[in-house]
Amino acid sequence: MSATLEDSPRLASTEVAVKLDGVRKVYGRGDRAVTALDGLDLRVAPGEFVCLLGASGCGKSTLLNLVAGLDKPSAGSIELNTSRPAVMFQEAALMPWLTAARNVELPLRLAGFGRADRRAKAAELLELVRLGGVGAKRPHELSGGMRQRVALARALAATLRVDGADAPALLLMDEPFAALDAITRDVMQGELLRIYRSTGTAVLFVTHDVREAVRLGQRVVLLSSRPGKVVREWAGSPGVEDAELTDEITARLREVISSHAAG
Repeated sequence: MSATLEDSPRLASTEVAVKLDGVRKVYGRGDRAVTALDGLDLRVAPGEFVCLLGASGCGKSTLLNLVAGLDKPSAGSIELNTSRPAVMFQEAALMPWLTAARNVELPLRLAGFGRADRRAKAAELLELVRLGGVGAKRPHELSGGMRQRVALARALAATLRVDGADAPALLLMDEPFAALDAITRDVMQGELLRIYRSTGTAVLFVTHDVREAVRLGQRVVLLSSRPGKVVREWAGSPGVEDAELTDEITARLREVISSHAAG
């Protein structure tokens, strides 16, 4: 599967879904300039689940915006082996006047799918996120967790190509469960892993929650405090509650935060 909202950018090696080399991002000019990212290198393989972890303000969301094409780096390069990545944010941001099914259909319509195909694929995706019976409901009739499921189905819809080409897909997730209560968040993490395993979509998942990163990521990448760059990586086991790894990463994150505060 691959997104089709825009034409494909320059393709990189098929060994990576996305590759960032020496990425730097500066906002503003002169004395007011703020460097959000500096010398950041990152690779995400096709089908890999990578969690980006770091303190608030370290540039995690900036990195996602750059990969999504919503902004451009000040220096360095970003190469994709996918079409435009699909993005899922903390807020579901559903169109309130559309039903759940029509919200999922929207990126399919923009991609050029016909009406019958849109309806069939939207129904399949709602079934995938276990909302097969709510396609006719509008967002205000759904719980917070259900709205995020619809948003996830819509993001997955954005990875589909009308020509059926089987290029790697990439889903960018910016703290999508942060606004949910603890129980719903736990359920959604489990559901995301189930869907990830069934679709093979590469995921770049931003979080500030170490436990969430350890539970979800095949790889956990820690960014330094601003300006952000990769300071450490760990291999993870998705679905496993690894207390030892959680403690190790938490200690390293505290070091990063403390060194920034001391500076």
